[in-house]
Amino acid sequence: MPPPSLTAQFKHPISTPRRVQWFIIGLFIIVAFLEYTTPPPFVFGYLYVGAVLLASARLSRQATIGIAGVSVALTLLNLIFPGLEPITAITVANRMITVLALVVTAWLSDRLRLYSEAVTRQRTQIIAQEQLAKVREDFVSTLTHDLKTPMLGAIETLKAFQAEKFGAVTLAQRKVLNVMIRSHQTTLQLVETLLDVYRNDAEGLQLHCQRLDLFTLAEEAITSLTQLASTRQIHIRLRSGTSDFRQPAWVNADPLQLSRVFYNLIANAINHSLRGRRVEVAITLKHNHHVVQIMDEGQGIQDSELSHLFDRFYQGQSDRQAKGTGLGLYLSRQIIEAHGGKIWAEQRSPRGATFAFQLPSVTDETPYLPDRSHSGKRTE
Repeated sequence: MPPPSLTAQFKHPISTPRRVQWFIIGLFIIVAFLEYTTPPPFVFGYLYVGAVLLASARLSRQATIGIAGVSVALTLLNLIFPGLEPITAITVANRMITVLALVVTAWLSDRLRLYSEAVTRQRTQIIAQEQLAKVREDFVSTLTHDLKTPMLGAIETLKAFQAEKFGAVTLAQRKVLNVMIRSHQTTLQLVETLLDVYRNDAEGLQLHCQRLDLFTLAEEAITSLTQLASTRQIHIRLRSGTSDFRQPAWVNADPLQLSRVFYNLIANAINHSLRGRRVEVAITLKHNHHVVQIMDEGQGIQDSELSHLFDRFYQGQSDRQAKGTGLGLYLSRQIIEAHGGKIWAEQRSPRGATFAFQLPSVTDETPYLPDRSHSGKRTE
């Protein structure tokens, strides 16, 4: 059996470029015959444009330039050959216009070729980058999913040691176990956040909404963060606007997802506040929207960073007290935007920062919206 290359040559004895060359030669013969068998005032050189365009599309740049040059030469040569009629100014003008048309066609074809090649290269790079990003995200998603099981196993084992199921535990050992459990829980939370971020980007954020009170969610988040606040000597105050007297702030939202927003923003404020300072959580009704503000007394945020704080993996360049992964704020943005709300950050005077979000308020007259699904996919 002959090699594949020989088989291909037997089936296609003339390759595509070779066929194009023969076609162009045939076109030149026909046009030249028409040119040189008719009087000079009859200009057929415009038909060479077809050869130039075909060469630009199928042959090399050098071949295109050469074909354009031959077309110009044959068009001008007809002025003096075969020389059966006198040359007039009109004949010369017609020939020069034809030459100009051939030159412009060749130049535009060359520009178009370069632009097409640039677009093709750019498209190839974009496709390669998208494929690389997809592979990377699939890898991270798989890795984080596989990390959850051993992390949960490690936490349960440490809790078993703490409960003295494997023997007596001294006070010093109990302190070490507490540190290890908190460390593993923090790592597990990071893994779950990373997994949720990639899942939301790929599949969209699924919401199970119900009518709930923002103050209740805020109090639950503050309670869960009491130990962290105590460690950093931070006092947390929850208020309704400028008053400590609270009225329910009803919204239609997913309690689990919205609780994560409160937890992320309050924990962020605690971590970035100076020791011994205060974090304030204020919930206010403005223009049929409940606005939640979490205010810290830290180093503040540079103006150039405000528009990037909720980007994925953005950690900032300011002198804030703590550095995170840049995922908590990004996940919070995904959740709030999926609820039809808005989230932002701003400087606080005289020091510190304010992270805030707003959601549409609901009343007893507001129609209840059942479970719904929103797309949390990236659009940037």
